[in-house]
Amino acid sequence: MTDPTMTDPTSQRPDHDHYSDAFLRGVLETVKTIAIVGASADPVKASFFVLKYLRDKGYRVIPINPKMAGQTILDQPVYASLADLPEPPDMVDIFRNSTAAGGVTDEAIAAGAKVVWMQLGVRNDEAAARAEAAGLTVVMNRCPKMEIQRLYGEIGRIGVNSNLLVTRRQKLTKSFKKLI
Repeated sequence: MTDPTMTDPTSQRPDHDHYSDAFLRGVLETVKTIAIVGASADPVKASFFVLKYLRDKGYRVIPINPKMAGQTILDQPVYASLADLPEPPDMVDIFRNSTAAGGVTDEAIAAGAKVVWMQLGVRNDEAAARAEAAGLTVVMNRCPKMEIQRLYGEIGRIGVNSNLLVTRRQKLTKSFKKLI
């Protein structure tokens, strides 16, 4: 019997409630270009620091946001939709709600993407089935930034990696005043 979480990201449909580490590593090590649908230029938004993190990790990132088309985010040109891309991305990372993920998934299929990745809290089983029927790999309710950090031993919070693991409580070197 085949491992239901799959170790080969292209073999057959995974259990979308449980992905094996090997499956996620396979996806993350295979893709080179990631279109981020719902990208934001606001540095406090998750889509911004995920885009920045992935870019800093060596992925080619392509921001997709119809309200920002023609502008740039982190020096990358922003496109209105996946259909506007000059070439297909390897992966489409969806920062939209579960309902909107259906339409984005259909665009990813039409654009020739190989992977659809739905962010934390985003799950659309019908869209996943359509993508898998078209030959795409699907990951739902996961963040690629968090998975890279978990799988490759990085410890970070809000996009910051201190490269320091401490097991004892440290003395505070600064005091913080109450903000309210």
